[in-house]
Amino acid sequence: MPPPRHFSEGPLPLFARPSPVEPVDMPATDSGARVIPKRPAPPPPNYIRGHRQRLRERFDQGGARAMPDYELLELILFRALPRRDVKPLARKLLDTFGDFNRVLSASASRLQQVPGLGAATVTDLKLVEAAAHRMARSRVIDRPVMSGWTALLDYCHTTMAHRETEQFRVLYLDRKNVLIADEAQAEGTVDHVPVYPREVVKRALELNASALILVHNHPSGDPTPSEADITMTRRISEAAVALGLTLHDHLIVGKERELSFRAHGLL
Repeated sequence: MPPPRHFSEGPLPLFARPSPVEPVDMPATDSGARVIPKRPAPPPPNYIRGHRQRLRERFDQGGARAMPDYELLELILFRALPRRDVKPLARKLLDTFGDFNRVLSASASRLQQVPGLGAATVTDLKLVEAAAHRMARSRVIDRPVMSGWTALLDYCHTTMAHRETEQFRVLYLDRKNVLIADEAQAEGTVDHVPVYPREVVKRALELNASALILVHNHPSGDPTPSEADITMTRRISEAAVALGLTLHDHLIVGKERELSFRAHGLL
């Protein structure tokens, strides 16, 4: 009987031979260490690519009205998360904030608390919000406000209706009632915002404004004015009259509608 053959004897079988590796000249860091380049990320699975293509086609054919909130949100998330199934994240965002508009208007710090949502994705969401605000603002700035009241209400609703905290803004107008400045005067809590009438009229004089419109939101969604809202409006009106300024209106923005002090006989 021949002696057993050891594995070290003779050449290795072809399938067991190590394949030659082409040497790669790796770039060196300042410390002299070699840096291994990252491999490109694999493409998303076929089922994800197919789902995304179907959503894009539906949007191209029917626009945003043809899509529920979570699918529209998915389309936005695709860009920041190209290889992930973003449907669970879209639904998580809607469950957390309530609806599509509140997702976009949520603060960056609140958005970053949602698991799976990184800084780049938050930036994309805030960019969409900024674009919506810019488009709405372009329809009212440097234009006569009183003759474009519907556009003004749309602008106020777009920028304020879905905020989680109260914000007080003042729209300053010139002698022709053209909007010359739109400024956020104060930020508050979910049910209160500090307002200083003297600062409001002082800023009007600095801008050489002749009239103003007050705007603030109610995060609860109900635009019914509180006693504090009515008292504050009366004080600003008195200060404005003393300086020859006209207070056209005070608008309270709710989730579904806006309330006009002048239309309700409160001014």
